[in-house]
Amino acid sequence: MNRITSVVATAAAAAALTAGLTGGATAADRADAGRGGSAGPVTAAGTAPACIERTSVTNKPGGGVRVYLRNFCGKTMRVKVVVKNWSDSGCKSMPNRSGWVFQTVGGRYDRVVVC
Repeated sequence: MNRITSVVATAAAAAALTAGLTGGATAADRADAGRGGSAGPVTAAGTAPACIERTSVTNKPGGGVRVYLRNFCGKTMRVKVVVKNWSDSGCKSMPNRSGWVFQTVGGRYDRVVVC
């Protein structure tokens, strides 16, 4: 391995470790990670895992968003819709196999995070 590859690999490993230690996953998710927990992998910056399905995400032409989420994580998950230039949804508890629609009259969809 040459010096540039080694530096890149070291930086990538440090970033992955930092994301794993500071990601927005709950303590229970971190504990489950070593035992094959059902919520999926811990994701960087608190972004909700893929088992929180973003079924429909619409940025309305005049401003505002409409987001439909479904929980297929196998357990209750707490999620929040983050909206640019507008108020976020607040933390919502979603039981397994449930759905939720969040709408605003302003802003733009950014992401869904765990909370």
